[in-house]
Amino acid sequence: MNKNRQPEPSPGMTLGDIYYVIFRHKWKIILFSLAGIAAAVAVYFFKPPPYESQAELLIKYVPEAPTLALAGDKVIIPDSQGNAIINSEIQILTSLDLAEEAATNIGPSNILVDAGGGNNPVAAAVLIREGLQAVPADKGSSVIVVSFQHPNAHIVQPVLQEIINDYFQKHYDIHSASGQYDDALSRERSALTVQLSDTEQQLAALKNKANILSLDGSQAALASQIAKIQDAMLDAQAQLAGYQAAFKEMGKSAPAKIEATNAPTPVPPGQMDDYQDLCARLDLLRKKEQGYFAQGFTTNNVLIAEVDGQISGLEKTKINLEKKYPQLSGMNVAAGGSNGSASASGAGLQGQVAQVAALQARIKAWDAQLDQLQTQATNLNNIAPTIAQLEQTKQIQATNLQSVSISLQQAQINAALETGKAPNIKWVQAPSPPFQDWKNTHKLMAGLAFGGIIAGLALAFFLEFYLDPSIKRPVEIESKLKLPLFLSIPDVSRNGHARLARSAERRLLKMSNSETDTGAAKTQDASPEKNGELKLVSLEKNPALQPFYEALRDRLVVYFEVRNLTHKPKLVAVTGTEPGSGVSTVAAGLAASLSETGDGNVLLVDMNLEGGAAQQFYKGKAACGMDTALADETKENAMVQENLYVVSGETNLNSDKLPRILPKRFAALVPKLKASDFDYIIFDMPPVTQTSITARLAGFMDMVLLVIESEKSNREVVRRANDWLTESGATVSAVLNKARKYVPERLHREFLSDK
Repeated sequence: MNKNRQPEPSPGMTLGDIYYVIFRHKWKIILFSLAGIAAAVAVYFFKPPPYESQAELLIKYVPEAPTLALAGDKVIIPDSQGNAIINSEIQILTSLDLAEEAATNIGPSNILVDAGGGNNPVAAAVLIREGLQAVPADKGSSVIVVSFQHPNAHIVQPVLQEIINDYFQKHYDIHSASGQYDDALSRERSALTVQLSDTEQQLAALKNKANILSLDGSQAALASQIAKIQDAMLDAQAQLAGYQAAFKEMGKSAPAKIEATNAPTPVPPGQMDDYQDLCARLDLLRKKEQGYFAQGFTTNNVLIAEVDGQISGLEKTKINLEKKYPQLSGMNVAAGGSNGSASASGAGLQGQVAQVAALQARIKAWDAQLDQLQTQATNLNNIAPTIAQLEQTKQIQATNLQSVSISLQQAQINAALETGKAPNIKWVQAPSPPFQDWKNTHKLMAGLAFGGIIAGLALAFFLEFYLDPSIKRPVEIESKLKLPLFLSIPDVSRNGHARLARSAERRLLKMSNSETDTGAAKTQDASPEKNGELKLVSLEKNPALQPFYEALRDRLVVYFEVRNLTHKPKLVAVTGTEPGSGVSTVAAGLAASLSETGDGNVLLVDMNLEGGAAQQFYKGKAACGMDTALADETKENAMVQENLYVVSGETNLNSDKLPRILPKRFAALVPKLKASDFDYIIFDMPPVTQTSITARLAGFMDMVLLVIESEKSNREVVRRANDWLTESGATVSAVLNKARKYVPERLHREFLSDK
């Protein structure tokens, strides 16, 4: 071997590592794989796919509702990406409202027949929504693939057909907005009706307050009446002025004495004034009635009827006065009041006086009427702007109401004609007959089966690389511990050699209770019990392990030859990290193999003396101490076979003080050991611990073999033991004991696993 050989760095996970993990944990992987396969089989038998019906729709374009009912439609065509429009239609297709409508039309009990039963519309709608799927046929496509799944084969196709039929109607309602525009127009018409009624009420209240029917007609009538009264007053004032001038001329001359002997009863002045006022009022009422007729009122009108009643009452009063005073009937009073002069001939001075009084009374009445009419005209002019504004508002509201009513009527007609029609949507594929799509079920089954395998592999690799810190393979000694490996010894109890191992154990038990070949009695039977544990050292050859001990011997010899170590004896220590790792077996096997070469003597020294344990035995005979083997006269007592001597590490010193003074004692024995005629001295050392003598004695050795038990020795413990041995100046090499081979030879050759 090369003295400067350093362990090569680990190249990472290799094919050999994968093989090792898989075959070492094959039962875990197999169990998880079987569990996954069982789950896949259970899915196949107990959860078959539901029945499905599928349809395809082509969205050519989407008509958007106009902003106003009278405006033209605006059309949106799906873009090349087909994202926004197609996604919007998919949302409409898969809405819960649409599912509820379809559930109501089909019947909730029919939908829930194979899903728990019942007659709940909401539950049926939810079930439809869960089984409904709508997706684009391809990215950027205008075709939507709609499918529905249900456990009942007789339900899927009718439900899908109903959903698409309801979708056509909902598509039209949303994009043409027939329903919502009808509602909006209805609300607008109601609001305009209320506003128009309110305006009419305000306008009627103002007209009633002003006692008019029409603003323009009332203003014209007032203007006409005022003008007539003013003309009549001017004529009456002119006539009165004439009479007054005549009376003035008559007053200058001697007035004639009027004989009143045969004259009729004179009219009292008060009655004359009343008669004149009555005539003026009749004339005014007749003119007022003519004004109403001029405005278009009929005789059935309340105002005209009221005026007719007043005229009839005044005419009756006039007739009664004329009967009582006949001279009043001779007075000529014009209907318009403009020709009211009395005939001077035949009436005399008294008639003229009466005419003057009548003119004065008439002028007074006309003046009062003129004031009243002017007041009415002023009040009418004050409210005229408000009335005009209300009439204009009324006209606008009436026009708007008429327009909204026409639009609503047209929208209702269009909705009735186009209900259920969607010319922009074409069938690509009608709802197909029910079928079972096993694709997803097969994917699930494959996922479960492969999932079990992957779970088993994952667990195996997780245990191997994270939870198990032991050393298991030869390659780990060099890659992880950076230790040179001498040999890997298999576990013969598992690798096809269990029968041979049990046979060797039975022979070992027989030899422990038998006498020696010299016929010595069992004089030491009580000694082991006094000293503690009885520990046996067997040098019987195990046919299964013999080739590995010989290989260990050959490599050790080559190691010394390569390093030109020619001195005698060569000191070799065999130790481990914990009891039971096979240190004594390896030391005995190595010593026996070295003794068979015939080149020299080999001494096997058992150094397991700490804790007061164990006197050593071989074939029922107590082993000798080290001093016995080094003395020529007693050397033969330690021989167990040709060229092989076995002794214990005891000296003549008190065994209780031995662990403390042994290193010094051993240093004193080194010259004797080197002067002896042994070629090899093999030391069976205790496990390396903080308190053991192994680390302190390792510096005296030419080679220290650190025995590592596969799958038992902790990696960190071995690394720490190697550090302690190296600190004492020892040359350490590793021997992997009880290594198990999991990978078949045809997959992974031995030299690859042992590299």
